[in-house]
Amino acid sequence: MAGIFVTFEGVEACGKSTQVKRLKRRLEAAGHEVIAVHEPGFTEIGSEIRHLLLHAKQGNAMQAVTELLLFEASRAQLVAEVIRPSLAKGHIVLSDRFYDSTTVYQGIARGLDSTFIRVINEFVVDECKPALTILLDIDIETSLIRQMRRVRPVGFPDRMERQPSEFFEKVRQGYLETARAEPGRIKVVDASRAEDRVEHEIWDHVDALLR
Repeated sequence: MAGIFVTFEGVEACGKSTQVKRLKRRLEAAGHEVIAVHEPGFTEIGSEIRHLLLHAKQGNAMQAVTELLLFEASRAQLVAEVIRPSLAKGHIVLSDRFYDSTTVYQGIARGLDSTFIRVINEFVVDECKPALTILLDIDIETSLIRQMRRVRPVGFPDRMERQPSEFFEKVRQGYLETARAEPGRIKVVDASRAEDRVEHEIWDHVDALLR
């Protein structure tokens, strides 16, 4: 693909959305064509799936395998509709979550078969794999404090955010384990620091990739 694909990962409230916006502004100021997406959702189909996954009352009875397949369905639509065409045009694509989230949340934390998840991830994304993944790492206590500070339209956390602390500790450790397995692609950034410092370190990684 002619473009560059960068993904952001991490536990809840680690600052992914904020840093995606900051990086997008910085890249655009440098003259790059940039599109920022998020998972699950972004496309019309993905947005419907997102509602079912995170907000619909029917989701309370959702099985782990159902959850896995819905996330993959949203991703398949996003890749086909937005990511692949944008990369083909030579754009830089930034994604708030991608397949590492599935590897960690549904694989390591939910305990679903890692081999199957790897196969379905490969099937869904095909050649659209990130050249760089920024893992914004914070401890679970900080994550929970930040979540409580969020402004919400209805005042309630979504279905994934309602998981117990033990679940998110598995998620964090799963991310760090994944980063150790792929140090060339996944760069761990301490996201407990001030936003400007985090942005500067992210830019160093992205600038090295662009060079």
